[in-house]
Amino acid sequence: MKQFFHKSLAVFMASVVFMTTMSFTMDMHYCGDTLVDFSFTQQVETCGMENTQNTSNCENPTLSEKSCCTDTQVIKKGQDDLKVSFDKLSLEQQIFVASFTYSYISLFEGTASEEIPFFDYAPPFVERDVQVLHQTFLI
Repeated sequence: MKQFFHKSLAVFMASVVFMTTMSFTMDMHYCGDTLVDFSFTQQVETCGMENTQNTSNCENPTLSEKSCCTDTQVIKKGQDDLKVSFDKLSLEQQIFVASFTYSYISLFEGTASEEIPFFDYAPPFVERDVQVLHQTFLI
């Protein structure tokens, strides 16, 4: 149960990161107030009601009518600020990183002292054999 919970939480978190960094574009075609077509990958198909004869010449003057069809494009941009760049650190940040690294590495250095603190003391006297007393033996 615990492994299932951890795996499902990891998949959920990965999908959240994926959805926030992904960007997409959606094209929509309206004829009047009704949605005719929408597409995520390609140009939308039109309804065929567009006014294609907008040209007017001097011999046949006509007024160009406004088309009832509109094309709408919705753009959702993803985040690009997830990657932290370490090549643009200020002087204070560089000093902090250097001092933190030095102090962290020095925590694991051993001492050079070879003095044995219990050298002058005798070992304790064993009154009973504890393994025989509790009947526990390593085999």
